[in-house]
Amino acid sequence: MSTIVPSIKRRTIFLLNKYFTGETLDYKQIIAIIIPIFVDQAFIILMSLLNTAMISSSGVAAVSAVSMVDSLNIFLVNVFVAVATGGTVIVAQYKGRGNADMVSKSAAQAISAVALLSILISAVVIIFHNPTLDLLFGRAEADVLDNARIFLIGSCLTYPFIAIFQAVTGALRGVAETKACLGLSFIMNLTYLFLNILFITVFDMGVVGLIISMLTARVLGMVISLIYLLKINQTLQFRIQNALKLDFSILKKIMIIGVPFAAEQMFFNGGKLLTQTFIVQLGTLAITVNAISGSISLVFQIGANALSIAIVTVVGQCIGRRNIEDARKFIKSFLWLSSIIFVIAAVILMPLFPWIVRLFSPPAEIIPEIFKLTVLIAITQPFLWSISFIMPSALRAAGDSNFTSITAMLTMWLFRVILGYVLGIPLGLGIMGVWIAMVIEWGIRGSVFLWRFRGEKWYSRKLI
Repeated sequence: MSTIVPSIKRRTIFLLNKYFTGETLDYKQIIAIIIPIFVDQAFIILMSLLNTAMISSSGVAAVSAVSMVDSLNIFLVNVFVAVATGGTVIVAQYKGRGNADMVSKSAAQAISAVALLSILISAVVIIFHNPTLDLLFGRAEADVLDNARIFLIGSCLTYPFIAIFQAVTGALRGVAETKACLGLSFIMNLTYLFLNILFITVFDMGVVGLIISMLTARVLGMVISLIYLLKINQTLQFRIQNALKLDFSILKKIMIIGVPFAAEQMFFNGGKLLTQTFIVQLGTLAITVNAISGSISLVFQIGANALSIAIVTVVGQCIGRRNIEDARKFIKSFLWLSSIIFVIAAVILMPLFPWIVRLFSPPAEIIPEIFKLTVLIAITQPFLWSISFIMPSALRAAGDSNFTSITAMLTMWLFRVILGYVLGIPLGLGIMGVWIAMVIEWGIRGSVFLWRFRGEKWYSRKLI
């Protein structure tokens, strides 16, 4: 036993050096980037599970309304998250180059751009909330639509606060300060959880309670993130005057990444939104199946999601140093690590399915359908998810934003939307048909990204 432990340690260090150490970063630095993001993702997703479970106590209509509006929220919020990602990439590349002044200015400009965009989106959606919901979910039952209207307006009020929070944490990730991101996220999401327990479980306020919790937590998140940036952080050297004055030369660089990614997110999540309208046609129970299955699938994706976020910082800094060999090596290592994590997640989580699904208090008749969808993603994710989601994050960090965005938009609409409709509605496969189309789309999109990665064009665009 005394010889086994040192042997395992030596072997582990050898593998870490082989696959996660290069000239730009070593394995200790990469682990320091990944671990806080992993804990943060686990925390966020588990909070989401608990919040969904709590709102389930308010009835099927409330769950369905939150699920429908959340699909619209994801569509809208990801537009300004895309611009924040542009900021992360530029900050990471300047960090890799060693240009501290441009790191500071890029972070400030990203925060300004995201704040302005989120205010605009919030105002437009609040003004047009009725026709938007009627267009997308007009076939939903009346009580579901009533809850959806309340939740959509409440969600929109929180957009500017979560947008600024995302821009700040995106800039911090660009300089590899992921521990700070973790701390800020903990404060915001714990506040959200405790307030949900108070307003939903104790006071039984349903959707209104969820809105109050979300608004309070996101305002707090924005305030503490800005205080951290101004009073504590030294790396970004954030100055308010840099944020108040728009610098279009820096904004152009951010938008080279942000605009194609925002367009991709609009089309991609628009496609997901459209598939949600197919599901609405199948009835309220079908919406609930989709909502619960989607929440469970996020638990499987915790580790891989963390890697897809971390790789932007890692590849961005490699490209900033113009070290393509390191970028290639780390991308391959992240893909393999993600697949291994998916296998481990499936081995752990599948036996726990009966206990996990009980969190949502679903009607007994829909549990078998939820189980089938969970088995589908447990089998396919190790092979298809990583190449479909981690690979484009890496390519985007290198500046290859146009190609990744166009590919994602085309595959989404040609395969997930059209094929999802054909399999789900005319062929009568229902929710399973929509999910099978999603998995097929992962495989096709990922194959295109792998082909791109084997060439040289993905790193040929110089952003800085």
